[in-house]
Amino acid sequence: MPTNIGRMNRLRVVKEKDFGVYLDAEQLGEILLPKRYVPNGLRVGEEVDVFIYLDSEDELIATTLIPKVQVGEFAALRAIAVNQVGAFFDWGLAKDLLVPFSQQKTRVEEGQVHLLFVYLDQITNRIVATTKVDPLLNRQEPEYRTGEQVDIIVGDRTDIGYKCIVDSRYWGVLFFQDLVGRVYKGDHMKAYIKRVREDGKIDLSLQQTGYKKVVTILDQIIEHLEQNDGEMHLTDKSAPDAIFKEFKVSKATFKKALGALYKEQKINLGKDKITLKK
Repeated sequence: MPTNIGRMNRLRVVKEKDFGVYLDAEQLGEILLPKRYVPNGLRVGEEVDVFIYLDSEDELIATTLIPKVQVGEFAALRAIAVNQVGAFFDWGLAKDLLVPFSQQKTRVEEGQVHLLFVYLDQITNRIVATTKVDPLLNRQEPEYRTGEQVDIIVGDRTDIGYKCIVDSRYWGVLFFQDLVGRVYKGDHMKAYIKRVREDGKIDLSLQQTGYKKVVTILDQIIEHLEQNDGEMHLTDKSAPDAIFKEFKVSKATFKKALGALYKEQKINLGKDKITLKK
């Protein structure tokens, strides 16, 4: 398997030096893993997981640090510097990630968080990014089913909710009325397909739709009671934020779950606490 610049690779140690070890990077030749990143006890012939990129001298280098985003992925990162070349983003490595001015959808300013896509410049082998993500999404017709779980990255706030990148392929919208708890630009989280519109636009929810979302927390409530001597001081009168913090569901869903457990005669509903029936 070829070694990929801008991705994690599992490579074999071929030389040991005082300043680090050299790794067999297949078609890229031998690449240095500096001493500060060499795991204790690593020897010639053994393999190690490393990320490959260009250092400040434009030489290929390896690190065991895992960046916040790799080539071919989307992420929301914060700009930490801007100069005559472009904007530089913190992605967890010593050398910051560059978004050239030509790849900025709007002019980036220091301190801002932007959605971006990381790619490899095929001419220079430099890892760079673009904030012009729109052309990279919605290239195909969504084929999701209602209730299907997806991975999202929260993007910009709009008048109706938050734009989100869905499974690194589509734009979706998380409406304000479907929020439970607070979300922030750049959050990575699980969500559910609420609806795919006829025009291909995707509506998202942070909870499963219908009664299915109630069923998923029934066991969690029972487990919580069993682990707390059969008592719980969250009730149908508790604050929505307190309920979401514990069970990651809305107050309405929590109340439906309590109703279902009460009908099954598994709990007692008190004024200020819920108790498990013996």
